Amino acid sequence: MDAETEGPLMLKVTPLQQMLSSCAGAILTSLMVTPLDVVKIRLQAQSNPFPKGKCFVYSNGLMDHMCICEGGKKAWYKKPGNFHGTWDAFLKILRNEGIKSLWSGLPPTLVMAVPATVVYFTCYEQLSALLRSKLGENETRIPIVAGIVARFGAVTMISPLELIRTKMQSKKFSYKELHLFISKKVSEDGWISLWKGWAPTVLRDVPFSAMYWYNYEFLKKWLCEKSGLYEPTFMINFTSGALSGSFAAVATLPFDVVKTQKQTQLWTHENHTISVPLHMSTWAIMKNIVAENGFSGLFTGLIPRVVKIAPACAIMISTYELGKTFFQKQNVQRQ
Repeated sequence: MDAETEGPLMLKVTPLQQMLSSCAGAILTSLMVTPLDVVKIRLQAQSNPFPKGKCFVYSNGLMDHMCICEGGKKAWYKKPGNFHGTWDAFLKILRNEGIKSLWSGLPPTLVMAVPATVVYFTCYEQLSALLRSKLGENETRIPIVAGIVARFGAVTMISPLELIRTKMQSKKFSYKELHLFISKKVSEDGWISLWKGWAPTVLRDVPFSAMYWYNYEFLKKWLCEKSGLYEPTFMINFTSGALSGSFAAVATLPFDVVKTQKQTQLWTHENHTISVPLHMSTWAIMKNIVAENGFSGLFTGLIPRVVKIAPACAIMISTYELGKTFFQKQNVQRQ
């Protein structure tokens, strides 16, 4: 697909339609990828059970969030299974616990993933259109710049919401208690305390976004040229999303490992209260990981991350592009 074809397509889709397309993509991705993480968590819990009051990082490729193992509210994660691998766990959970158990972590995922994804994709599209009007359609740096700015903004906006939601997961809070918690935290540590964990998240997600969008646009254009097409098909979008997501996932994995360590130590419970955050820089944590486990320690969980991220990116972007194409046709018919 050449630049002349892509430009008009973007202009014919309104910001609201872009938001609706990204919302549909986020919901569909969460629905399809969440079972993979439920199975992974159950396998982890079987070999190394999470003690009461501890937490684990749940991620479906779109959004990470914490699950607190306290008071039996997350009892699904510690049900006996005697699983022998991913496929065996999938079948046994489905047969013994019902299909609903495979989507146990879906509600908190949707609460965070949908608004974050809508902001991210819509900002990317609007910035791309603005930069193309200023720099020209063939400027190759546009996906990088738009991806960086859009992800930076989305992470910054969502970070305080993530802290509040994690606090609410730890135990049942009224809105008044939650307001008192936030007020106390701000008065003691300042407004910046609401952005704990922001730095490692930015270090992971911003480079990921830059690499993802650059490779996605390049692969999409290259596959269209090889296929002799002016516009990408669903499979071209799907393949480009999977490949670009896999590459970015591998390249940014060290920062994901650091973020996971920072999160799990930040939200460890002691006597039903959140403990003091770990005051260590991203660089210091990386040095500790290398000292304890070698350089390979920075790439722990490589295969599960790629297996999760690749389909998530593929489903998200292909659904998003499909939604934009649908709205473009509707707009053309109205005209």
